Amino acid sequence: MGEFELIRRFFFTQVVDAEAGVVLGIGDDAALLQPTPNHHLVVTTDTLVEGVHFLADDDPASLGHKALAVNLSDLAAMGARPRWVLLNLSLPTVDEDWLQAFADGLLALARQHGVRLVGGDTVRGALNITITALGERPASAGQAMRRSGAQVGDWIAVSGVPGEAALGLAQRLGRLNLPAALAAQALARLHRPTPRVELGLALRDIASSAVDISDGLAQDLGHILTASGVGATLELAKLPRSPVLDAVPQDEAWQAQLAGGDDYELLFTLPASALDALAHLPGKMTLIGRIEAEPGLRLRRDDGSLFTLARKGHDHFA
Repeated sequence: MGEFELIRRFFFTQVVDAEAGVVLGIGDDAALLQPTPNHHLVVTTDTLVEGVHFLADDDPASLGHKALAVNLSDLAAMGARPRWVLLNLSLPTVDEDWLQAFADGLLALARQHGVRLVGGDTVRGALNITITALGERPASAGQAMRRSGAQVGDWIAVSGVPGEAALGLAQRLGRLNLPAALAAQALARLHRPTPRVELGLALRDIASSAVDISDGLAQDLGHILTASGVGATLELAKLPRSPVLDAVPQDEAWQAQLAGGDDYELLFTLPASALDALAHLPGKMTLIGRIEAEPGLRLRRDDGSLFTLARKGHDHFA
């Protein structure tokens, strides 16, 4: 099967889709898109590399889902509605069954969020997946949700239950032996993360800053603190719990929650005046700390002592 037949068979979508803002999609040298008037274009890209982000025998449908999900999560952290994606795929060989499952996983999540695949590239090489996602958010004042907006006194909140994906990875690598039901839950969080798109949209006029948790809660919160010129204290007892996390020792659970990464939950700050809005946000939200003037991040136990992370989060070049 040649390159162009591969694209046509597995990834070709409707060339013209005016309702989705696609003037011209896959099949030409470039796509033509029509952004919504009075909106900013929000663009992000992520690469998944075999042996770094996934294993060779990982389920291809889940891999297609995750490849798109991690990009939609970035858009969610900016309060953007996802619109279009580009897929760059490097393949060592053409495995039709693998490609069909990968495409099914990716396109199912795309349909769920009204996203159109409008282009990309396919080449021969080591297995690498790069997706560029484009979204929109209103250009009007008050719609910008950035890392630099946290203010002293703001509350820190997180969606979902960070840490389960890290324990899923430990299970996948044979470093942990969870009971079957808990292992399935942790592996699902690792392989099929849920991009919090609707939450990101709901936070536009509420959150003072936001980031998605990809490299570890503590490290990603550090990006907000640096960009905003503030510090913070997290109350470890307030971190959300689950049966998966309860199945490992407390310090190990905290390590997974704070430095494990791969959660793709949203971590955000909001002023005290907006706390009532938490109850109306989609999904589970947990208040875990406060923004402070003193620089740095403090991880405080119930007894007031400070917890030190064995490792701070993922860094490709550390």
